[in-house]
Amino acid sequence: MARSFYPAEHFAPLPQHVSLLPFRFARLAGQELLVNEAGEYLFTPDGTTRALADGTVDVQSDLYKDLKAKHIVYDETSSPLLDVLATKIRTKYDHLSGATKLHIFVVTLRCEHSCHYCQVSRQTATKGEFDMSEATANRSIALMLDSPSPHVTMELQGGEPLLAFDMIQYMVPRAKEQARLRGKGLDIVVTTNLACATDEMLAYFRDEGVRVSTSLDGPAFLHNKNRPRPGNDSYERAIDGIERARTILGWTNVAALMTTTAASLEHVHEIIDEYVRRDFHTIFLRPISPYGFALKTKTKTGYEMERFLEFYKQGLDHILEVNRGGYRLTEIYSQILLSKILTPHGTGYVDLQSPAGEAWNVLVYNYDGDVFASDESRMLAEMQDWTFRLGNVHKDNRRSLFMSEAAMNMFEASCNQSLAGCSDCAFQSYCGADPIYHHATQGDMYGHRPTSGFCKRNMEVIKHLFSFINEDDPQTMGIFWSWLTDKPIAGPVIK
Repeated sequence: MARSFYPAEHFAPLPQHVSLLPFRFARLAGQELLVNEAGEYLFTPDGTTRALADGTVDVQSDLYKDLKAKHIVYDETSSPLLDVLATKIRTKYDHLSGATKLHIFVVTLRCEHSCHYCQVSRQTATKGEFDMSEATANRSIALMLDSPSPHVTMELQGGEPLLAFDMIQYMVPRAKEQARLRGKGLDIVVTTNLACATDEMLAYFRDEGVRVSTSLDGPAFLHNKNRPRPGNDSYERAIDGIERARTILGWTNVAALMTTTAASLEHVHEIIDEYVRRDFHTIFLRPISPYGFALKTKTKTGYEMERFLEFYKQGLDHILEVNRGGYRLTEIYSQILLSKILTPHGTGYVDLQSPAGEAWNVLVYNYDGDVFASDESRMLAEMQDWTFRLGNVHKDNRRSLFMSEAAMNMFEASCNQSLAGCSDCAFQSYCGADPIYHHATQGDMYGHRPTSGFCKRNMEVIKHLFSFINEDDPQTMGIFWSWLTDKPIAGPVIK
């Protein structure tokens, strides 16, 4: 005998009071992408947002259940889910805890390279008056360790910091000892072109636990064009330095970054292949920054953002092919954005933070003791724009730096949740504010999003990544997750 069953609503009554939680939406590929306050997303049929606004979504449908699970709607049974949403939002903003974690020390302005895209007014290798003094170093180290963060990173850069190697030898042990006395963790990185690196210097870095970051713009013809130096051997010196540094410090303690110039735009495959050839497993497809000395050489090195986006998309396609062949190569900017899209975690990457990470998450101590909100704001000061100079280590403490007029003005424009063009953008949770960029390019910290290169770049890259996510190809998503989890990808794919 057939036995009938009670309908589902007999056991769980249908919701009677449906309300909307904050969300933003965009139309992509014939669908609507809905994003909640925690950055969780849902692809829905076209017309879903209108149905939500009109209150006509069928509460018995699978769509309603998905909307409820993604914290876009709530009803009388949602109270536990709201606690989960609050936890996810707190996790998203965890980067705010501990305040300033990255501290950049400009050891010297001296440099023996003449890079066309250099963002600072470098000085010749003989001008020692542009080196940081011991007194300035001591005060800068003390300010770094005044940060509430239990673990800080000290980045030594220039110019070319190895031209002031004696100052590095002075600073490193003092910073380590002062950090030990204060019970703080300390990482130290030196950013160098490696052209002046001796084996003795590299051995010192090994013994002191200092990591090395260098520049590699691609194969020899491109690297030497982008980064000229006497002898036209920048590439040869960089490769030699990388190999010696790996031998002495260990492979995991040597990293490389590239910068995209106009000369780079037609050679994205060659650049990526050079990183594979040199056995690097990360690459950051970075555009030129519109700051400082780089503005003077814009006609040589600059390009429109649309052209960079073509370069990035072609590069990402090639990087995915490299990964499908079994070689793990992570594109860093994509990794940062994918982490914000696919996981509940925020990011320590200053450019994609809201409130903006300048000052709050990074401080720069110039060779002369001036303190800036970021390396970019120091570059502006090299062009006599002092808007983001917070103070000087010999006159200020942490409180006065953060209460300065420069800091207050910047903080007002640092939250994309309240900026015109950002507050209602579907991608707001994944993006940043970057008032320094907008001041430099538009003369206004708040920025005008329809004409913002920052906005154009991030919106297009995020849309591009979402196109992969929506397509949901198992291979591609497996590669993306390997970038986020540090797990190896599968071996070469046999077609």
